[in-house]
Amino acid sequence: MRNIVVVGGSKGIGQAIVNSLVEKNKIFNISRSAPLQSHANLTHYNCDILADDLPDLDTIDTLIYCPGSINLKPISRLKLDDFRDDFEINVVGAVKAIQHYLPKIKNGNNPSILLFSTVATKLGMPFHASVAAAKSGVEGITKSLGAELAPTIRVNAIAPTVTDTDLASKLLRNERMIENITERHPLKKFLKPEEVADLATFLISEKANSISGQIFELDCGIVNFKI
Repeated sequence: MRNIVVVGGSKGIGQAIVNSLVEKNKIFNISRSAPLQSHANLTHYNCDILADDLPDLDTIDTLIYCPGSINLKPISRLKLDDFRDDFEINVVGAVKAIQHYLPKIKNGNNPSILLFSTVATKLGMPFHASVAAAKSGVEGITKSLGAELAPTIRVNAIAPTVTDTDLASKLLRNERMIENITERHPLKKFLKPEEVADLATFLISEKANSISGQIFELDCGIVNFKI
């Protein structure tokens, strides 16, 4: 049984990841709200990643950092504080967690770190300037730390397209918007949180032992296909 820290595991993609891992692993969830599920293998720490001290843990094999933001505005309406806030939750929070837990991860069993980006770093998408800038920072961290921490710790990131979570609810708030988003993707679908969790589960497993420094576009074809 491995020891996995999930930051932001109470909702959305993070919750799906916790659900997929909790039966066979010991999960430490760190978030401002408690997960809806309870399990003997799940321990929750109520914590604001940016404001509070992180809990000290004895043994860590994997760190998964899930918090993110979808702050979509025209550049004329984006304030400097919007850029700062997006950078704080996406980049600074991840760095804080990595720095705090790195000594324990180094001694872990098949140690790895998993972060989250977005397809908006590759696509030129209107109104995404702030979040795309922040998530580009996440991708830079992934590649830099993948090199720095090799061969001991693997570092990867997943860049999902629109996923059916509370965070993306404004993009999926009516049938017309759902239809438009579905049609924009070559595979004529968008993501369920469980699909992202499946890839996350693979990337932290022994089956992915040769993979590090990679950004995986879980994109329903929207990044690489023009059809």
